[in-house]
Amino acid sequence: MSGNLFIVTAPSGAGKTSLVGALRAADPQVHKSVSYTTRQPRPGEVNGRDYHFVTPAEFERMLERGEFIECAQVHGNRYGTSHRWVAGQTAQGHDILLEIDWQGAAQVRKLMPEAIGIFILPPSFDALLARLNKRAQDPPEVIARRLENARAEMAHVVEFDYVIINEEFSRATQDLISIVRAERLKRARQLARHADLINRMK
Repeated sequence: MSGNLFIVTAPSGAGKTSLVGALRAADPQVHKSVSYTTRQPRPGEVNGRDYHFVTPAEFERMLERGEFIECAQVHGNRYGTSHRWVAGQTAQGHDILLEIDWQGAAQVRKLMPEAIGIFILPPSFDALLARLNKRAQDPPEVIARRLENARAEMAHVVEFDYVIINEEFSRATQDLISIVRAERLKRARQLARHADLINRMK
């Protein structure tokens, strides 16, 4: 039985990374794909854990070799996900989570339409601005660009299977955990996973 492929998308500052971290702490069976990126590491980020940080030239070589299931340019930086790694992990029955933007999500769905899309929204645009300012990691011009892009990004919410409003973090975390558990309990997966048990009870 192949594993689930979850895609989690959100505008910058909506709390996507924190929610994914809380999900993985609560459910170690979910494995997060580590994307490749050309951007510089932020304070506290570790190469190979948060991202694979590569040069633009190295990223281009990987793209030419067809190594990415998706790639996108976001805020002037490039991001990509290893096709071989994702396909191999799901084939082994592992649940995999991609933390990517809406452009990447659309590319993944073309190759793997069974992927489950989850979109994280902030409770308001003002809350999004406050979170970006509180993070204090980007200069004002970068924050302004992120806010401009956020409006366009949030228009793609209709393309996803689930929507979570991240107003209260613990509630949003439980919502995300519930989605993962519900997908595992779908009839087809349960019948395949517990075929012997079900056949004995017939």
